[in-house]
Amino acid sequence: MAVSETIVREYFELHDFFVRQNRKHIAPKREDDEIDFYVHNPNGPTDGGEVPFVLENARDLETLTRAVVVVKAWHTEVFTQAVLAHAPEMFRFAGPETFARATNAFGGPGPLTKILVIPALPTSGEARQQSIDLLHSKGIDAVIPFRTMLSDLIEHIEVNRNYQKSDLLQVIRILKNYDLFAPPQLELFDLPKPKRKAKV
Repeated sequence: MAVSETIVREYFELHDFFVRQNRKHIAPKREDDEIDFYVHNPNGPTDGGEVPFVLENARDLETLTRAVVVVKAWHTEVFTQAVLAHAPEMFRFAGPETFARATNAFGGPGPLTKILVIPALPTSGEARQQSIDLLHSKGIDAVIPFRTMLSDLIEHIEVNRNYQKSDLLQVIRILKNYDLFAPPQLELFDLPKPKRKAKV
């Protein structure tokens, strides 16, 4: 979980957000333990605005002002409707009491977005929309897939810089230096198929 939370923190800080971790210790589960981060965008819209449900790029992040973030690092799961239906505990942070705690944490009232960081949504249109509808009905305002965050970090890391203050960024830099990341435009399954030899 610590690595996943580091990815989330680095992603928001990359985009100039102020990030506050709600806790750094493991404690008995309470409602306030469900929130992993409070994030604030000093350049965000003062009165809030419409936030895309799936945050996929820097332009989407610009719609945020203040948010509570919960990280679900189930990296082997796709967040299908069936998976979500059997995990009601993940929605506890989206209840109305969150606003009171967040208002206190941010020092006053203001716009608030409840964000869930997830491994992935289904890729097919109908299944994807069903998952989005269910998440929205439970009070989730937006989601960010881990692939989005990792792709963005990889893209922005420069191999000629030393990121010694961040183990994660330094590892990404080293991997990029040795060309261990495939270009995003590489489509392995679109390669031309070899022609079959005619039978003699």
